[in-house]
Amino acid sequence: MSFSRRNFLQTLTAAAATTAFRPPLSVIKPPRLKPGDTVALVGPAAPAFTHETVQVAVESLQVLGFKTVVAKHVFDRYGYLAGTDADRAADLNAVFADSTVDGIMAMHGGWGCARLLPLLDYNVIRRNPKILVGYSDITALLLGIYAQTGLVTMHGAVGSATFNPFTVNYFRQTLMDAQAVLMENPRDKGDLLAQVKDRVMTLYPGKVRGRLLGGNLTVLSHLMGSKYLPDWKNSILFLEDIGEDVYRMDRMITQLKLAGVLDQISGFVFGKCTDCEPGKGYGSLTLEDVFRDHIVPLKKPAYSGAMIGHITHKFTVPLGIEAEIDAEAGTIRLLEPAVK
Repeated sequence: MSFSRRNFLQTLTAAAATTAFRPPLSVIKPPRLKPGDTVALVGPAAPAFTHETVQVAVESLQVLGFKTVVAKHVFDRYGYLAGTDADRAADLNAVFADSTVDGIMAMHGGWGCARLLPLLDYNVIRRNPKILVGYSDITALLLGIYAQTGLVTMHGAVGSATFNPFTVNYFRQTLMDAQAVLMENPRDKGDLLAQVKDRVMTLYPGKVRGRLLGGNLTVLSHLMGSKYLPDWKNSILFLEDIGEDVYRMDRMITQLKLAGVLDQISGFVFGKCTDCEPGKGYGSLTLEDVFRDHIVPLKKPAYSGAMIGHITHKFTVPLGIEAEIDAEAGTIRLLEPAVK
């Protein structure tokens, strides 16, 4: 065997090992949040552009009964990032290590969390399990930390989110009351004959159980091939996104299909794709067409329209927790509490 061929085969082996089957880690549930606990606000991606936005988050958390602390570099600016990668990672490592901090909430999404994954101290995180909640770009942290430690992470509100009754209710029930919640969309028709807003659409009927895994599609797809994604076998994949043309959504879901992710999952839930309507011009597919091409042929329970995504009213969805979806009713039911 020639040297060049040997190197080529070694490269292929290394690449295969990156995406090979990894047995799931033992699940670590973080302690529930209680009134009087301290929640740290961090900026792992975009900076906090105004002190007022952070103050609104602080006051909202105080109404829920929490004390707050703002991480050191939240107001730093390095272009579109809240400071350098080293500083943002240091903030995360510090709040996980800090015994006076009980929960962690990201202030914003944006971009930058994936850059932190090689810089996090996973041993510290594993030894100090605590709630980490956020969505959008925070998906990289939610998936990466779960994949590396087994810690259940939370796809839910960020500090800059709207703390309305719907969002707060799911936050409280899931993270404070330790309930095995039933997530279902609002059923309000208003003064209309049929419901228009927040409808669910069954893509393939049925009920199925599995571990909830997912988040923002763009962020998730860009982690493919890395060691910061979990094993997808027997999981329920949930996805959301914002501001993507339909052909880009098609491209990213195709990537998951070609990587074998869609073959391994047991069920599929799509939340909202905000501002993702077909573009102007001739020939665009719709998101429904994309689901019909890629999701329906799987013949696995699947639905779209869940309250997950860049929306004001959102579920708190724990990654790594066993759940059951009903694709006809459009519901997600936790089979166990997400926190202890």
